[in-house]
Amino acid sequence: MTRFALFSLIIAILALAGCGEDARETPPPFQLTSDAVGHYCGMNLKEHAGPKAHIILASRREPIWFSSARDAFSFSMLPEEAKDIRAIYVSDMAKAQDWDDPGAAHWVEARQAFFVIGSSKQGGMGAPETVPFSDRVAAEKFAAEHGGRVVSFDEVPRDYVLGSETTPDGADAHQ
Repeated sequence: MTRFALFSLIIAILALAGCGEDARETPPPFQLTSDAVGHYCGMNLKEHAGPKAHIILASRREPIWFSSARDAFSFSMLPEEAKDIRAIYVSDMAKAQDWDDPGAAHWVEARQAFFVIGSSKQGGMGAPETVPFSDRVAAEKFAAEHGGRVVSFDEVPRDYVLGSETTPDGADAHQ
C-alpha cells in the first residue's frame, strides 16, 4: 500500500508539473468567424478590410478581437488593459490573397512578425495601420509598393499607435 501511495504521489506531482508547462506555451491562434466583434469599435470584423488581430489572455477562454493590427498594439500598450497576454496574433499579409480579405486562418504571432508602418494603406477603421507579415521580404516588397518602413514588434513607436498619425523616427518604440 505504501508503494502505491508513493507511486500515486509521484504521478500527481508530474501531472501538475505538466500543467504548468502547458500554461507557458503559446496557444494556437483562433480562426476568424462571423461572430468576431472588435474590442474597441464593437463592429463585426468581417465588415472591415485590412489586417485583423486577436489577443489571447490567460484569464479568458475566448480571444479579444480587433478590427486592425494597430488596435492590438494599443491594447498591449494601454495601462488600463489586461496584462496577462499569452499571445498576440495578427493577420499574416504575406499569405493574404488581398487587402480586403486577409483570410480567416492566416495568423502570425505579433512578436515574431515584421510590420510596415507609414504606408498608404489604412486599417479597418480608416486609421494608419501596422501592416503585419511573417516574412521580411514580403514586408519590404509591400513597403516598396505602398510606402512606409519595415520594423519589428518592439520597434513600433508608441506615438504611431496611440497618438500622432505621423511616422516618427522610432525614438519611442513599443516596449
